[in-house]
Order: sequence, then structure tokens, then C-alpha cells
Amino acid sequence: MHRFIVVGGGAGGLELATRLGDRYCKARNGREPRASVTLVDRFPTHIWKPLLHEVAAGSMDPFTQELEYAAQARWHGFEFQQGELIGLDRAARRIMLGAVKDDDGGELLPPRELAYDTLVLAIGSTTHFFGVPGAAENSIALDTVAQAERFRKRLIAACMRAEHQVPEPAPAGAAVSGEPRVQVAIIGAGATGVELSAELRNTAQVLSAYGLHKLDPRHDVGIVLIEAGPRILPALSERVSSATADLLQKLGVRLLLAERVTEVAPGVVHTASGKAVRADLTVWAAGITAPPVLAQLDGLPVNKLGQLSVRRTLQTEIDDNIFAFGDCAACAWPGNERNVPPRAQAAHQQAVFLLGALGNLLDGQPLPEFTYRDFGSLVSLGHFSAVGNLMGGVIGGNMLIEGLFARFMYMSLYRLHIAALHGYARMVLDTFAHWLRRTTLPRVKLH
Repeated sequence: MHRFIVVGGGAGGLELATRLGDRYCKARNGREPRASVTLVDRFPTHIWKPLLHEVAAGSMDPFTQELEYAAQARWHGFEFQQGELIGLDRAARRIMLGAVKDDDGGELLPPRELAYDTLVLAIGSTTHFFGVPGAAENSIALDTVAQAERFRKRLIAACMRAEHQVPEPAPAGAAVSGEPRVQVAIIGAGATGVELSAELRNTAQVLSAYGLHKLDPRHDVGIVLIEAGPRILPALSERVSSATADLLQKLGVRLLLAERVTEVAPGVVHTASGKAVRADLTVWAAGITAPPVLAQLDGLPVNKLGQLSVRRTLQTEIDDNIFAFGDCAACAWPGNERNVPPRAQAAHQQAVFLLGALGNLLDGQPLPEFTYRDFGSLVSLGHFSAVGNLMGGVIGGNMLIEGLFARFMYMSLYRLHIAALHGYARMVLDTFAHWLRRTTLPRVKLH
């Protein structure tokens, strides 16, 4: 049988492995399976990456949203191998995986090699610190569940410590002055930074209702959003950016625009203009880059961002047996100066495209070319609101949306991801079960 290996269990990689398994790895109508599919990821579980800001704010318990790769593989006919991609031998058509270790450093799985006929790389992206001194050491990125959980625990600990340092409340009507007791600095006002800032404002309000009675959630928990560019959400339209900025300022989020961070030190963030921003916790959300391993894969060409250069068929430029998509691939976007953007909707479209293209490959047919359709962008501001724009593929134009409708559209994105993995019937059951679970839990995770 033809051997497919998909490396990377993110939104696109897991969807592709699931659909390939359903279509080609199961006996149908008396026919034997046509292919074997192996999914490789360095973690044992999957979580939709756009949810990590909610995990960091405590408004989502990651363990209720994680999906076991091994279970998904069992249900959909493919195989799962845990391990980190560390090398590639294109001539022998083999990939090398590193050893898997437990929390104490003991080896769970040894280094291995896996043979393939067709390799699909979808290993996503990682945080780009741009060489800023102290950024990697003194700030927290939100690439993984472990990082999001680390931030959440540190936030709760900082609020609990501040609880016992707060003086008695001022008399009614008195002005509130002074700096916040706890201040969070978020570097980077893209979607992750903006969504986290709004979600943290909600968390601060909820924490005050669950025992931290001396903390004023608006004045004692400060949130500073620092952006090097002239506006927030630089990848989106100016209308969306302006509407979002107004909503954040109403929530009490302080915006520092056109402020390039030059150093992240313990407890303080320095900017090029000379500002020193106090920060009890610092989150780095200023940019992404491709994983370094891509530049070490047996001569596969990469661009200046470290992404694999691919043709319109999503095949790498020098090897027809290797495909790449999602954040780790640089794919041309005809009619635009830039490549296909690193968004979840692009990874989903490419996964659907590859399902058909790899079917053509099995049948010996020519491969089609991928065309990206931009359906717009949405940014969640927690339970307060949402804002975004819908593009021509949806409404035949470009329309700014916000409020309840935008929030419903944003929530539907995750539900569509669940439907792609499990089908619509199970998605509906999962939605109902999630709603029931939330009725018996606090609005934020408190421990």
C-alpha cells in the first residue's frame, strides 16, 4: 500500500490525516485499503491553537478540549507515532524522529526512522523573539498548552499575593489613583495579543468574585498591550483595527502603539522611546517563525522566514514526494504581493485540497493547483464582544461585523473544526456536553 506520513497534528495536519484515514485506510465495499497513513507529532494530544489564549486566561480547561491522537487514529484508521522530527533522508524516503522522554527525563520511546512514499509536512510555526535581549528568558509565549497553563498559574499567584497587600477600599466617590497591584504586559497586538488582553479583563472580574474581594478588577489588575506598529491588528483592515481599539480601551486595556520593545528584563519591559513598562507578567505575542528544523531537511529550500518553498500544488520545489502546507509553507497567493497567510482557515482549505490532490496521486492523475479564498477575519474579545470582517466569499463584498453576530461567527469556527474531525452529529453532541460541563464549573479555572 502507498505509505503517507503527515508530520504535525495541528488543525490542518490532524484534519488531513483523519480524512485520509477515513477514505483510504478502511476496507470499503469489499475493497482492501489503498494506503496506510501515519500521523507524527511531538505531543500526545491535540488542542486547537486559537484556544490557547483562553487557556492562559483560565476561561477554558484544556483537559476538556484536548483530543488524544492515539484515540483519533483508532477511530479513523490511521496510525499515530509520537516524536519530534529531527531529520530527513530524501533518497531513502525516510524521516528521523527523536526520542520521547517523560517528565523526569526518562526515555519512553527511542529515536526511530519511518519510511514513506509521500510525506506531508504541517509542523506549524513557533514564536519569533526577533533577537530582543531577555525576551525568551523573561516572557511567556503561547505556543503550547504547557506555556498557557504556566501563565495562568503565575497570574493567579500574582493576584493572590497582591490580595494581601491591598489597603482598605477608598470611601465611596473617592478617586482611585496609583499603579495597578498586578500588571500584565502583552508584547504584540496581533490576534493573539488582542484576544488575550480582552480575555484577561474578564478573568480579573471573575477572580474578584471568587475570593479576591480586595482587588478592584479594573484598577488593580492592569493590562498593557505594546505594539511596534502604528495600530493594533496590523494584518487586518484599518476599520477592524480601529473598532477593536475602541472596544479594548472601553475595557480598560492600555494601548502603547509605535513602541518597539528593546529589552525584556525581570519585572520591566523597555522600549526604544525610553519607556520602562512595569510588568509582573510578560507575554510575547509579537510574531511567528518557522521551526528551525525545516532548514535542516536534506536541502529542501526555505525562504527568509524559514518556511518551506512550495509550488501551487503544495509540493516542495525540488521533491515531488514531499508536500508542505499551513504555517510552515510559503505558498504563492496569485493576485497578491504576499503569500497565503498563516491562518487556521488557510490550513483547513489546504487540508481539503490535499485530500483530493493525494487521491489524484494514488490514481496516477495530474495534481491540481491550490487557490486560497479569503473569507475574512474574526477577533474574539471574550464574552464582551467580537469584531471582524467578512470577505467576498461569504457576502459578495467586505463588511465589518461586531457584537453578538461576530461572536457567534467566531464560536462557529471551532465547531466547524470539531465537525471536520468527528462529523456533524458528534460535533452537536460535543457542543451540548460542553455547555452542560460549564454549568457545573466556575467561569475561570481557579487552581
